[in-house]
Amino acid sequence: MQRFDTAKMRNIAQSIWARRHELTQLPAWQKLRALVVRQRLSAILMLIGVGILGYVGSEYWAMYHEQKVLQREWQEQQKSASSATKTNIRAVQDDGLTRVSIPKINLDVIVVEGTNHRALRVGPGHLKSTPAPGEIGNSVISAHRDTFFRHIYELVKGDEIQVRRGSHTYTFQVTGKKIVEPSDISVLKNSPDARLTLITCYPTYFIGPAPQRLIVFSKLVGDSQAGAQQAQTVPAAAARQGS
Repeated sequence: MQRFDTAKMRNIAQSIWARRHELTQLPAWQKLRALVVRQRLSAILMLIGVGILGYVGSEYWAMYHEQKVLQREWQEQQKSASSATKTNIRAVQDDGLTRVSIPKINLDVIVVEGTNHRALRVGPGHLKSTPAPGEIGNSVISAHRDTFFRHIYELVKGDEIQVRRGSHTYTFQVTGKKIVEPSDISVLKNSPDARLTLITCYPTYFIGPAPQRLIVFSKLVGDSQAGAQQAQTVPAAAARQGS
């Protein structure tokens, strides 16, 4: 029986290992290994991208859904107010819903109360420490630059902003705009007349947290009350019928 030669087997193993090491140093092998690494990296990046797109999509869907709910509530509020006026009954109390329309940039949105992350996820937020739009003082509304206030940078002096709250339709006219640092709170300063200030991050298409803020200033130039106009119309119509 032939004896097992340990030294010979060790030499064979070392030879095989050396040969394998030589093969891995060949250009073709290195290219194959690099290709495998790139494919794995691509797959990982693709999964990350899908995850990010899914998150952003869910955020936009939630925003769209919440705005639709608020718009339905707004319509119900307007119907109730209209019915109360037609029957000569005192109009229902304002439930706090405010609608902002800017024809220049095709914006028509319901404003929420507050400017925290949860509020701004639903719509533009009214800064609680400032007067309601249309009241005496500087009313401030803020929104994200990548959602509702994406195009307010296009506004120029003279453009109109309409705010509907309760039975009132307030018309504001843009007086100017400027870019400030986030620490500049002078834009929140109160005023002796009714004004509206819009705030968003800037630059609009900056990738990552925007370093500055875009401020759009406007002043009240008109205030019409639908309920008062309708109330005047009803007696006039009754008088014509009586005659």
